[in-house]
Amino acid sequence: MVDLELDGELAVITIDRPHARNAISLDTMNELGKALDNVGGASALVITGGGDKAFVSGGDLKELAALRTELEASEMAWRMRTICDRIAGFPGPVVAALNGHALGGGAEVAVSADIRIAADDIKIGFNQVSLAIMPAWGGAERLGALVGRSQALLLAGTGRILGAADAHRLGLIDEVVPRADFAAHWRTTAQLLARTPGPAIKRVINGTTTTDAVAAFAGLWVSDEHWVAADKVMNKGR
Repeated sequence: MVDLELDGELAVITIDRPHARNAISLDTMNELGKALDNVGGASALVITGGGDKAFVSGGDLKELAALRTELEASEMAWRMRTICDRIAGFPGPVVAALNGHALGGGAEVAVSADIRIAADDIKIGFNQVSLAIMPAWGGAERLGALVGRSQALLLAGTGRILGAADAHRLGLIDEVVPRADFAAHWRTTAQLLARTPGPAIKRVINGTTTTDAVAAFAGLWVSDEHWVAADKVMNKGR
């Protein structure tokens, strides 16, 4: 089951398959695609998992084991890579809220987000090599961009699984939060990112031109929301 929650300007997609530790099946891919179709005008997006054991534990091996030809394997990989590309390409900030372990394909889903916030007791690893395969959903390339080529090769090549603190030290996770504070923290952070400037800031950080950055700023400057906030500051203490 994939649940979509629309909370004002924030969209939250939850992969909730407790019987399979939130593993990705072919049906899950379909549901993820539909959820992404329906995020509407949300300014920020969160991807998370149900429960507190797994964010996404990878592909659902019991189902995907039926794929026995190179064509079938290729079609499945392209299908899920396209979904991860859609997550990465969402116009506003995307947060992966790592409520539990993110392993194999789950780590690939995590790095398709712009920001990773993790509970302090989770583990993350690109451990596909334990199955004599490799990341195919865009995760290897995105891992390299996050931690550098040599660290990416070391992690994906050995299948090493990291605790949250070590992943944070390498830059693979952006924030580590005590479990008791985790749910409130990621939602508050995502709601702040969903405010009007969020998508414009993401475009600039992703490498738009100086002209585009200035134009985005100017558009925000003349907005009603800016002047309501500015008036509050200017009138503070009067």
